[in-house]
Amino acid sequence: MSISALNTSWFIVSLTFFMGMATASHAQATKSAPPTPIDVKKVELGGTPWNPQWDQIIEKALPPEMLSSQVPRGVRRFCPRFYEMGETDKRAFWAYFFQALAGAEAGLNPNASVRHTKPEVVKRDEVEGKAMRSQGLLQLAYADQKRYGCDFNWQADRALKAKDPARTILQPKSNLECGVKILFNQIIVQHKPLLTRSGYWSTLHPDGLSFRIFAKQMTNPPSACGLSTKSTIDRSDTTKSVQDDSNRAKTPK
Repeated sequence: MSISALNTSWFIVSLTFFMGMATASHAQATKSAPPTPIDVKKVELGGTPWNPQWDQIIEKALPPEMLSSQVPRGVRRFCPRFYEMGETDKRAFWAYFFQALAGAEAGLNPNASVRHTKPEVVKRDEVEGKAMRSQGLLQLAYADQKRYGCDFNWQADRALKAKDPARTILQPKSNLECGVKILFNQIIVQHKPLLTRSGYWSTLHPDGLSFRIFAKQMTNPPSACGLSTKSTIDRSDTTKSVQDDSNRAKTPK
């Protein structure tokens, strides 16, 4: 092979490598989402707010399809400019979306664990082998391990108390990544709307009481979304600034 051909070949390989590096870097670009009303309220009341690290967990777990035109049109109800935004802003929107979902489902409490007892809502968890318990930030179940490939370990968790934060299902990373998989399955794989009565979470069933709770949390999405609301939250706030305020309030003077 001639020197000229070698140089050309090396240039193509190098260009491909650096383009790949740039693409990977761009794909992982993240930023803190704005705080939901419940996040701000918890700080005012001295509670533990949403952790901005949870934004990053969600944003890094998002598959490319959830940043594309494959996302159902219903997303414009909460983020009118979704399809025109850059990927970083789309990631921030989804981080905000899941924060709002966690607010409606579990009050932002990563250790929330509820065993349903009403006959009309009781379901059997095929992994636990008993009545299903909704757990963690997104109120998930061990059965989701089999259904969606979530990173839960019932065999290791069964020896721990129901609200022990060491349980894999209660760990924010495992819980939130599972939530992304569930929503991906609904809106991308099954091509269902974002809000549907056949969706996983009752909080995303339109016109229900729990949906109204969720909708109240969706009033302060990233400014890039272009949603006109009467939110009283400072638009410059992020989940990081809210948590910083909380940490300062808890620091002894």
